[in-house]
Amino acid sequence: MLIEFTVGNHLSFKDKKTLSLEASSIKEFEENTFKAGSYNLLKSTVIYGANSSGKSNLIRSLTTMQKIVLDSAKMSSTDKIGGEAFLLSTETENLPSYFEVLILIDNIRYRYGFEADENMIYSEWLFKCKSKSESILFIRDQDKIEVSKNFPEGKGIEERTRENALFLSSVDQWNGDVSKKIMYWFNSKLFILSGLAHASRRLLTIKLNIDSTTQKYISNFITQFNLGFKSFKVDNKDEDSVLTFHNKYDKYGNIIGNHWFDITTQESSGTNKIFDLAGYIFSGLIFGNIIIIDELDAKLHPLLTMAIVKLFNSPDSNPKNAQLIFATHDTNLLSYGAFRRDQIYFTEKNQYEETDLYSLVEYKDESGIKPRNDRSFEKDYINGRYGAIPFIGDFSNLINNGPDSKN
Repeated sequence: MLIEFTVGNHLSFKDKKTLSLEASSIKEFEENTFKAGSYNLLKSTVIYGANSSGKSNLIRSLTTMQKIVLDSAKMSSTDKIGGEAFLLSTETENLPSYFEVLILIDNIRYRYGFEADENMIYSEWLFKCKSKSESILFIRDQDKIEVSKNFPEGKGIEERTRENALFLSSVDQWNGDVSKKIMYWFNSKLFILSGLAHASRRLLTIKLNIDSTTQKYISNFITQFNLGFKSFKVDNKDEDSVLTFHNKYDKYGNIIGNHWFDITTQESSGTNKIFDLAGYIFSGLIFGNIIIIDELDAKLHPLLTMAIVKLFNSPDSNPKNAQLIFATHDTNLLSYGAFRRDQIYFTEKNQYEETDLYSLVEYKDESGIKPRNDRSFEKDYINGRYGAIPFIGDFSNLINNGPDSKN
C-alpha cells in the first residue's frame, strides 16, 4: 500500500511536495477508505490542475523514482541516473532531486528515499516502523553508508555500491530479505500508465485473455464497459492483433450473421484505450496493486471514467484494497464521483513556475475557511475558488487587432 509520496527539486517541483493517501478524520464516504494495519488509507485520489501546472510532472516524478530503484544497480559506472532538478532557480539548478515514499508491506511501514542528480546518489535512507516509533535500517551520505544492526543483509555491501547506484538495489542483488520486499513493491505492485500513449500496454490484457484461468474473467470485465462489441478474441495469425465481434442485421433488424473487426483500425480510440488498460485495472483490483494513470479521462466518455473510479472505491469490486491515483480534467467527477475532500488534489504554478500541490481538505480561502462537504466542488473549481485553473486571456483583442486591422 502507498501511504504517501514526496518529491522536491524535480521538474517543476522546487520545494518538497507530498501526495498523501492517508485518510483524514472527516466523516464522508467512508467506503472510499480502508484499514491497513494502524492506517486508514484512501482507495483513490484525483489530481486537477491547469495544463502545464504539474499534474503530469507529479506522475513523472514517481516514474523517475521507480526507474532509478529498479535500474540503478544494473547500470555501469558511467551511466546517467535520471534526476532532473528544477532549472528555473539558481538555488536549485545544481542540487539533487529528492524522492521519498512511505509504503506499507505486511503491515510494516517503510520510509525509503534518496537524493540524486543525473550522475550520482547524494543521500539515501531506509526506516522501518512497526508501531509508533521508527527504527533506522540504513543511512547514506554520498560515499558513507551506515548500516544498523536491524539491517544485517546490508553488511559488507557498503563498499560494493557504486556512487550512481542505490544501496537498496545493491543489497537486493545479494537477496536481502527486506530489500527484496521493497524492490518487489516497486516492480510488481506499482504500475504507472499513460492515458494517451497506452498501446504498448495491451500485452497484459491479451495475456490474461489467453490464460485459461483468467480468460472468462477478463472477457466479462471488458464487456461490462458496453463498448459496442459482444465479445473479442486474439487473432490466431497475429497474437498482437485483437478482433471484436459484432452482429450483422438485415433491414428488418434480424441477426443474419456476424463480423469481426480489427480493434486497432475499426474501433474507436476510447475502445482501444479501455482494452489496453483493462489488464492493469483488472489485475490491480484482483491483487491489490497501486495503479497510477495520467490523463485517465482522455478519449473516454465521462461515464466510463466514473465507472473506473467506482470500481476502486467500491468494497465489492475492490476487496483487496487496490489504490487508484489519476490526473484528469473531467470536472464532472467533482459532482458525481462521490469523492471525499481528502481524495481531491490540485496542482498550481506560481509566478516563478514552481508547482504547488494541495488537497481540498487542507485548502482555506482568504478568510481562512475550509470548504464544507455540501459545497458544489465542480462549480467552485470552475469559478476559480480553489485555484489550479488556467487564466484565459482576452481573445477579442486578438481578433480586433488581427493582421487585417487598420488600427
